[in-house]
Amino acid sequence: MTTTAWAHLPNAAHIDRVIASLKKNPEKWSATGYEAGYEARDAARAAARAAARAAAWEAILALVAWDAARDAAHTAAWEAILALIAWDDCAYMLELPEDALKVLRAVGNEQAILLSAAAHALRETS
Repeated sequence: MTTTAWAHLPNAAHIDRVIASLKKNPEKWSATGYEAGYEARDAARAAARAAARAAAWEAILALVAWDAARDAAHTAAWEAILALIAWDDCAYMLELPEDALKVLRAVGNEQAILLSAAAHALRETS
């Protein structure tokens, strides 16, 4: 069994799940109408990414998962991995219904903002 650079992180299994789904179903992770349809999302996502990078910068520098998803140019996977690295307690959001995530996004929850597209893609690929 190969040990990943992120195996020590609390959300390692979820990061592996995102990467495996991305590799198996890249079309589901591409920039889709779903992602493009977020209402007023651009500023909120930029702020959430900045907060996640600040919270996880040292870990990000050491993780191959970050580069793998970013280089694949799949924003949903890239943002999900960023959130999973930055916040240990956010993986449950990958299983939340879309309506619950929409409410969390509306109140500015940074984890939900970054994980919503991944939750959608994971539902589509299950």
